[in-house]
Amino acid sequence: MAVTMIITKKAKQINLLTIIKIKHNCMKHDPITIKEKLKSYIQQATHVDIGKIQDDSLFFKEGYLDSMGFIMLITFIEDEFDFKTSDADLVEENFESINAITAYILRKGDEQ
Repeated sequence: MAVTMIITKKAKQINLLTIIKIKHNCMKHDPITIKEKLKSYIQQATHVDIGKIQDDSLFFKEGYLDSMGFIMLITFIEDEFDFKTSDADLVEENFESINAITAYILRKGDEQ
């Protein structure tokens, strides 16, 4: 009887942890949350007024990011969203704007 209670309690704890992980991953890959995190990072990294950073702002063409900024952005994305970027992913189209990066992160999240 005591063993059954312990097993049942452990199963409930495991289920609760699974629910928490699923909820965390859903929040992590929610487009609105992704965009907020990206805008905050871009603003902190570039010191550009947050009001100037639009979802379709072209970071490289508008001069917000250079090559070093790009590397730091990749590192932030990998750390924040818990995946590794492959060499094939390192094209401007994936990282040119908040919208492009969000779509890229959502695609990578679907692959996991």
